[in-house]
Amino acid sequence: MKVKKISALSVSVSLAFSVLAGCSGKTDSPAPSASSSLDSSMTNEIVDLVVWRENNGYMPTTKGSKLYEFYKEKLGVGVLHPYVEWNGGTNYLNQLNLKIAANEMPDLFAPYNGIESSLAKSGAIADLTELLPKYAPNVWNAIPKDVWDIVKANDPTGQGKIYYIPGVLDYGRYAGMIRKDWLDKLGLPMPKTLDEYVKVLEAFRDKDPNGNGQKDEVPAGGREQARWMDHLFAMYGVAMFEGIPDWDLYDGKLTYSAVTPNMKAALEFISKLYKDGLLDKETLLNNKQKWDGKVEGNKAGNYFHWAETTNDRLENMNKNTGVKADYSVLPILEVPGYKGFYTWKRMTPPAWVVKNNKDQKKLMATLKLLNNAYDKKNWNDLYLGVEGMHYAMKDGKAVRLPDDKSTQENIIFEPYKNVATLDFMTSLIKNTSTEDRKWATDQTIRNMQDAQKYAKVIAGDGMPADIYEGFADINNRTLYVEYATKIILGQYPISKFDEFVDKWNKSGGEEVTKRARDWYGKVKK
Repeated sequence: MKVKKISALSVSVSLAFSVLAGCSGKTDSPAPSASSSLDSSMTNEIVDLVVWRENNGYMPTTKGSKLYEFYKEKLGVGVLHPYVEWNGGTNYLNQLNLKIAANEMPDLFAPYNGIESSLAKSGAIADLTELLPKYAPNVWNAIPKDVWDIVKANDPTGQGKIYYIPGVLDYGRYAGMIRKDWLDKLGLPMPKTLDEYVKVLEAFRDKDPNGNGQKDEVPAGGREQARWMDHLFAMYGVAMFEGIPDWDLYDGKLTYSAVTPNMKAALEFISKLYKDGLLDKETLLNNKQKWDGKVEGNKAGNYFHWAETTNDRLENMNKNTGVKADYSVLPILEVPGYKGFYTWKRMTPPAWVVKNNKDQKKLMATLKLLNNAYDKKNWNDLYLGVEGMHYAMKDGKAVRLPDDKSTQENIIFEPYKNVATLDFMTSLIKNTSTEDRKWATDQTIRNMQDAQKYAKVIAGDGMPADIYEGFADINNRTLYVEYATKIILGQYPISKFDEFVDKWNKSGGEEVTKRARDWYGKVKK
């Protein structure tokens, strides 16, 4: 039935590598293999490492800061995490490429949009095949063998090596969320069909469910590049991952969901929602901050995101407006002729890559950091963070404090999310809540469980980004975003979708599809 995912390299990776190689005459010397003699005493001293990961507005971690000291004590390594605006990944990737070009690659970082493939082929990141089992066994043992086998099959050098640490998720994380308290106020049942859903959105638009006497509600919406409104595509069986078309089986063949009849039907429906004022008029202009502001400002009736972050939305809304809302999981709506689902990827995007560091102390410190972070004995402490900043003791119990980006440093080591299980995440949330927050955390746990009813692992799970090599515009979804946005806005009739499919195939889609199907045949043997 559907889809695959990916987004865009803004700064040329190839340029970055040429500069990196040109400045020094070569890239860093290869990382030692596990059989090399690496002085074990290196692991006993505190080494500072630069680590990059997603940050959505929290404070950076600097030498001597509270989170720096916490990580130094807990993980045995000094962590320096500069603030880099995430902005949907675009700014993060641009800044990362600039650092690579300046020969200042972070020691450890989360790759994005397939950049790890080019980095591996250039020799810029470490071959972890032998290093992980010997120096980071907690990481090695946390990932199932069949997942490591896929990582090896995805090696862009063709040697069956491991160049990244994958994320593994044993439950469906995503779902549409709808204001159940608005439904109750308006006397409406939870919608189950497409027609019922439209009636609900109309009521959200016209009947002032937030009760402020203004017509400021946005029934549903999403973000720029037609992202983060996957629930509107899901009912048509379109495989989407955070608003990015992905790969799934359609008519028995692995196919890019963006070029399927399912996508055409979904775009036609979404364009009608927009025309009728049932979709936020700024949907295609909203960045993360702006859309979050509407959700947490008691204005949005329906949004799409991780079910396990429900309490963050609710508590922020309560802090902003004084409202104690109820966001519940929106069921997959019944649409005749389609079988819908919320996309579940058992293999999430790569969690970490390691710089191919010629400084052996830094290399060993990086492996030590990863090994300690993936030690399950540390997971509860890593979840809680710094006392007084991220959590507080109440009645002898450690409880997470509400989200406050102005005072909290960014917690970047969350291995329980990278090798996540539903039971563990539920337990973490439940056991670190307080009575005064229970109204929000109970909703989160309920929503995490309800989301499982509609989750489906797509066939493109684990597909490497290098199937797009040589076709940057397809990787970046350039053509898809152009046609999808114009169809939604009503600037293109739905008949133009067929033109998009033809252009996509002729601009490299046919070749990319061949590569994708070859990969699928190889890993599914």
